[in-house]
Amino acid sequence: MDSNSPFRSRDYRYLLTGNATSNLGLQMLNVAVGWDLYQQTRSALVLGNVGFVQVVPFLLFALLAGGFADTHDRRRIMILTQSLIVLSAVLLLVAPSSVALIYACLFLKATARAFQGPARMATLPNVVPPAALRGAITWHSSVHEIANVSGPAAAGFLVAAAGSKAVYLAHFLSSAVALASFFLLKPRAIQAPQAGTSMLEGVRFVRDNKLVFSALSLDMFAVLFGGATALLPIYAVDILQVGATGLGWLRAAPSIGAMSMALLLANVLVIHQPGRILLWSVAGFGLATIVFGLSKSFWLSMAMLLLVGALDNISVVLRHSLVQTETPDWVRGRVLAVNNIFISCSNQLGAVESGWAAALLGAVGSVVFGGFATIAIVGFFAWRFTGLRRWTMAGSQSR
Repeated sequence: MDSNSPFRSRDYRYLLTGNATSNLGLQMLNVAVGWDLYQQTRSALVLGNVGFVQVVPFLLFALLAGGFADTHDRRRIMILTQSLIVLSAVLLLVAPSSVALIYACLFLKATARAFQGPARMATLPNVVPPAALRGAITWHSSVHEIANVSGPAAAGFLVAAAGSKAVYLAHFLSSAVALASFFLLKPRAIQAPQAGTSMLEGVRFVRDNKLVFSALSLDMFAVLFGGATALLPIYAVDILQVGATGLGWLRAAPSIGAMSMALLLANVLVIHQPGRILLWSVAGFGLATIVFGLSKSFWLSMAMLLLVGALDNISVVLRHSLVQTETPDWVRGRVLAVNNIFISCSNQLGAVESGWAAALLGAVGSVVFGGFATIAIVGFFAWRFTGLRRWTMAGSQSR
């Protein structure tokens, strides 16, 4: 094994296992929840509001969570919040399914993840040596996408074969394994916070670092308008007519593309001009979204979702590497909390935007509009943030 391999670290292996199994359960849950809600209501608004229910806790608690991650035991935060996720899994498993119950459990889970996210991601540099950090980030992305691939596909088969309660059971088991993994962690202690710092220190850091700010903002607005995941139950049932199994594969397709790209980035590709690559990849993301929105063929739709995932993973790896390497440890939790706000606004509010736009324009109109909006956003950022366009691995040029 390479001397700089992150897998030499026992704690990295536990952290990676916890992250992967937790995400596996989450991805399976998203398929079952979307299926149940659409079968019960046939409403795009109900599907879209799944994102609203899950983004509110991040907006309310993200900055507080970042402060906690920098001033309290990160391992303990991860254990407590994962326990709440296990509790929400139990409620979904044993209680009769309804819109109100699903929304309540998603809200509880999102609240726990709002506090867990900064602590979990800030722990990553504390379980591997500095020379192994970039490899740890890339492998973390790869394993994350493996969970994203297997979760939706498995959930689609389980829903078709045994109903959504089987998926809720799998979600509970995955969450329990993640809890055990976090319990076994023994990360290095964090640096002491500087005197006079506050939970707004992360906001100030992102605001003052123009390269970090522009990279996070580009990703947020692109996924906010370009994401079509929330509408996949509509495509599976009404447009492509492929049922629950087809929905599982549609949900898995972006992650298959992302996993393939993550493995290429980890083992083959070397990016020397990340700024230009980031802009072109997000523009391609928007174009692939447009083609998916117009497609009536299952295989063409799958191909476009594969491409969407591959291009999106380039943004994920570049953005995470930038944030982790640019941020000192004493404020890393608060900066990652701000990062979580950007991610939550793009993913969850993007689901809200998709649902509301679909209610007005139809599902196809909503997705196509989002793709064109993403391309326009890339053009604006390329013009407005020259430092992002000129960003190279040699260093930041926008500070």
